Amino acid sequence: MGKRQVLQRRGRGGSVFLSPSWNRVGKVKYHHTLAKESSSIAFVIKDIVHDSGRGAPVAIVKGEGITSLMIAPEGTYVGQKIFFGNEAFVDVGNVLPLAKIPEGTLICNIEGMPSDGGKFVRAAGGYATLVSHSTDSVLVQFPSGQVKSLDPKCRATVGIVASGGMTEKPMLKAGANYHKFQARSIKFPRVRGKAMSPYAHPHGGGNHPTGGRPVSRNAPPGQKVGIIASRRTGRRKK
Repeated sequence: MGKRQVLQRRGRGGSVFLSPSWNRVGKVKYHHTLAKESSSIAFVIKDIVHDSGRGAPVAIVKGEGITSLMIAPEGTYVGQKIFFGNEAFVDVGNVLPLAKIPEGTLICNIEGMPSDGGKFVRAAGGYATLVSHSTDSVLVQFPSGQVKSLDPKCRATVGIVASGGMTEKPMLKAGANYHKFQARSIKFPRVRGKAMSPYAHPHGGGNHPTGGRPVSRNAPPGQKVGIIASRRTGRRKK
């Protein structure tokens, strides 16, 4: 018998792979009651905090008896007044429906469906561009370059997600990388399959490092690793 791969053990679950969600500050999304407002509501940023496992900072906003958590755009600060609603003006930190945002505006924390609280472009330094409006849809270009059609009622935050320079700070120790991945429930370090023994991985063993061989698309878990359903292999003939 061989040894179960990390991917198989992760799929099975267990305490080792449990996501430490108890360390999070809370659900970071637009408050559900704000979607019903036709006018605009003023909020004040009470604090900007770090959320474990998340690169972008989180803003704690309060107003009219409502406390909400939202992704902090670049340039926002504690004490700043921001606005939610259809009549809010276009300024960094304000949350508006896509139908009310001009073309060419940089936006973030975009809803996939109206009132879902924000699903897209939430990573540090990320931003999307509103391309065009039509009667029943709005085209938005995502950081990947993909242009997606969304409902005009979907809300978004004006601006770029803060902490875009976090990748410029190097990881000086492997231990720092370890704790970063621990907060995200990612196993670290990750060992290559061909560096393992044959019982631990299909790529393991041998007197010298070799790559894997093509595996069928229908291979069972544990065997389905490496080059899966490759269209061609070997050297390309000129």
